[in-house]
Amino acid sequence: MGLLLGSLRGIEKAGNKLPHPFWIFAFLGGFVILLSAVLSWAGAHAVSPIDDERIDVQSLLSPEGFQVIFGEAVTNYVNFPPLGLVVVIMLGVVVAEQTGLINAILRGSITRVPAKYMTFVVALVGICGSIASDAAYVILIPLAAVVFQAVGRSPTLGIVVAFASVSAGWNATFVVAPTDALLGGISTEAARVIDPEATVTPLANYFFNAVSAVLLAVLITLVTELVLRKRTEGLDDATTEDDTLGDFHLQPEERKGLRAAGLTLLAMAVLFVAALVPENSWFRGADGTVMESPLVSGIAVVLAVAFLAVGTAYGLVAGTVRQAADVPAFMAKGIKDLAPALVLFFAASQFLAYFQWSGMAEVLSVRGAELLEALDVPVAVLFIGFILIATLMNLFITSGSAQWALIAPVFVPMLMLLDVNPETTQAMYRIADASTNIVTPMSPYFVLVLGFMQRYRKDSGIGTLVSLTLPFTVTILIVWTLFFLGWYTLGLPLGPGAPVS
Repeated sequence: MGLLLGSLRGIEKAGNKLPHPFWIFAFLGGFVILLSAVLSWAGAHAVSPIDDERIDVQSLLSPEGFQVIFGEAVTNYVNFPPLGLVVVIMLGVVVAEQTGLINAILRGSITRVPAKYMTFVVALVGICGSIASDAAYVILIPLAAVVFQAVGRSPTLGIVVAFASVSAGWNATFVVAPTDALLGGISTEAARVIDPEATVTPLANYFFNAVSAVLLAVLITLVTELVLRKRTEGLDDATTEDDTLGDFHLQPEERKGLRAAGLTLLAMAVLFVAALVPENSWFRGADGTVMESPLVSGIAVVLAVAFLAVGTAYGLVAGTVRQAADVPAFMAKGIKDLAPALVLFFAASQFLAYFQWSGMAEVLSVRGAELLEALDVPVAVLFIGFILIATLMNLFITSGSAQWALIAPVFVPMLMLLDVNPETTQAMYRIADASTNIVTPMSPYFVLVLGFMQRYRKDSGIGTLVSLTLPFTVTILIVWTLFFLGWYTLGLPLGPGAPVS
């Protein structure tokens, strides 16, 4: 454990020296500009296995390259796929959050759960509650501490369970979340290096995510009950005076609001199905298939409208929406909260545009695929190797979107040339990202959780938290990887219209 803690402290120090992701992408953009000139001068190239055409690296230090850098900077940003998807979905999600709907769902899901089911329910709610983004940490972690203590268990254990669940849930949940749109947009951009018509939708990993949500809840429960429960006995200091459930129980108006939201969601689901059932429905695709429906291809808008409708219904009944102007005000708040991501997207979009226009993405992908094919690496070893690379990177770069924007342009097209769909590569990345979110001290939520723990045990430190979260990381990484390999072997689809290979 001493060696492990020393390694994690080293990771923390090294990670703290990394600049903001915006500057990482800016630096990489400059590096790509210079490298493209060197490789173009050296005659770097590859032969496309798709049409046998020669692919040459183009220099960005050229009249055409300057047009990409300066003349198309705005276009590069506006056409960055995750930009529109995330903004549209968040317009709806933020209404559900600002009206108090997500807060009420999180509290209502836990406060009346029998003690013997508490761990599993907290784990499952945390996994699904990740759609609330930062709010899930702020709401669920202190709530889990209180409900665990209320049933005679360690509040510290409740904190760790909630932290592990929300962190893992960023990449596996029953509900399509903004994260799905963000990762899908980046995967789409990377996949179009090989296939200009490729599209990775927010539903690309839905089947795998939904089943994985249950799997992760079970794993977190087993680790908690079999490994951590005894370790946390007697770990906490004396109970504080205000450790009660009083503030967490739902009020009558909140319960009425939840019923209204539920009925609204049910009505929307019925309308959605009714629109797709008739064979001659206008909402079906041009060839009459459901997967080509504008409701499926435009799932981001459907999700935004759904969150908007249920959030507004809740707010009107619960009294958090008092006038029509409140709804667009909530939407504006959501865009304001997105500002850091929008700034990051500008730098990331320019880096990806440079990388792809120069031809470096194609050349590197083709050459890498040729090397892997020559080595004849078994597919299981290839997949495990990719997951481990992404896992190690995630210890330093904890932003899931930033890390995926860095590695997707190389690995997605490279694996496509080895007959691995971009949806499959994205699913593997989810495993790596979720596993180490729980243990890396570079995560901004790591410090937040440590603060909650110190409320119950004042001498809690990084070592305390790591010792309690590491079993989750190891178990999730190993078991979820094996589960994915089994899923791939069986050839099960990862989502609607997304075969595994």
